[in-house]
Amino acid sequence: MSSRARNEENGSATVAVLLATYNGAENIEEQLSSIASQTCPPNLILVSDDGSTDRTKDLVAQFFASNPQINGKLVEGPCMGAARNFMSLLNMVPDWIDAAMFSDQDDVWLETKIESGTKALSDSGDPNIPTLYCGRTWVCDEKLESRKISQLRKNPCFRHALVQNIAGGNTMMINRAAITLLKAAAAETQKVVMHDWWVYQLISGVGGQIIYDPNPHLLYRQHSSNIIGANNGLSARLKRLRNMLNGRFRYWNTLNIKALKNSAHRLTAENQKILVAFEKYRDANLILRLAMLQRTGLRRQGLEGRMALILAALLRRL
Repeated sequence: MSSRARNEENGSATVAVLLATYNGAENIEEQLSSIASQTCPPNLILVSDDGSTDRTKDLVAQFFASNPQINGKLVEGPCMGAARNFMSLLNMVPDWIDAAMFSDQDDVWLETKIESGTKALSDSGDPNIPTLYCGRTWVCDEKLESRKISQLRKNPCFRHALVQNIAGGNTMMINRAAITLLKAAAAETQKVVMHDWWVYQLISGVGGQIIYDPNPHLLYRQHSSNIIGANNGLSARLKRLRNMLNGRFRYWNTLNIKALKNSAHRLTAENQKILVAFEKYRDANLILRLAMLQRTGLRRQGLEGRMALILAALLRRL
């Protein structure tokens, strides 16, 4: 009996893992093994490789061949960066899948990650409401040692999502309603900063549910090739400050605003107004910029985050 048939028989959710790869040969087998060893194994693993020049594709193919019980598929990615690779994976999710999870190539999942996510989505209420489950991680070194828990985040919402991302893609699970929403929105935009920030903004923007799990369910490996990396520690805080001062934060906001405008008809009426005000007044004079922050309720988490947002407004770096 296939994994899909078993899920249909016992009424449990069918889950797809969306794994984007690029030159990840060093860690990909360990990550695939952790996914396959879940207490609730996925019904489908979709791997999109973005033009790797190492043995990544061979290792993925060998893993699927050696584990015939796994429903796995390896495809060629769009070769347009990690965000577009993940968004292309979304479009490949078949209709019989109830929930999808994003996966990085170099993490290790704890064995109850899928089980915890599916239970959270099941307990969340109306399945017709787009719902995002995400949470904390164990931040580790390259050998998965020196573990430190990531920061606890609270009260996720669109006012927060516009100016800060707390939803790490490697922790995400989305329900069928969210998959449908994101597939349609992906066709409306060409460029986003990162797929996870876009997902958080869009699902919160349409009035969907955001579930933030305070318990970590994966080992988040830190190394020199991390595209984003964890936000813990002094070096991460200094990097965020540099990103604000050198205009990168402003550039990210510009990209995010453009992407959200393309899908603005999907946002709630209130969130459409917030988006319009943010775009209009971030370039206004100082008094209007500060007034916009107060009026819209835009916020970042923590004292440091709040101060950084005010500083960005003062320096015209929003």
